[in-house]
Amino acid sequence: MRSRILAVAVDCHDAEALARFWSRALGYQEVRRWRDDKGVEYVDIGSDDQEMVVFQPVGEDKVVKNRLHLDLVPEGGSQADEVARLVELGARVLSDDDDLPWVVLADPEGNEFCVLPPRQAG
Repeated sequence: MRSRILAVAVDCHDAEALARFWSRALGYQEVRRWRDDKGVEYVDIGSDDQEMVVFQPVGEDKVVKNRLHLDLVPEGGSQADEVARLVELGARVLSDDDDLPWVVLADPEGNEFCVLPPRQAG
């Protein structure tokens, strides 16, 4: 037996807005909205053949660096083009060190993620 990742959960203040950003960033479609027993509304994006991303509203602000983050790789374009596209969607660049192969960005609520160069086939 083993486990598989069903979803990555993202704490946020505005689940709608953050789901919209990440839907555009990843090309995902919104799957559903649902409420837990306490009335908190969640937004899921993804599909049955992808890992889901779940946006869950919380009252606390993000204070420190993420302990877990997403690494993105562009499909059909350059790293610089993808960084520019994500910034246009609402991300901001946190670090672009010439000695490292990734660029660190933050989504509109400050969650860090990286954009790496395109992968070579094979």
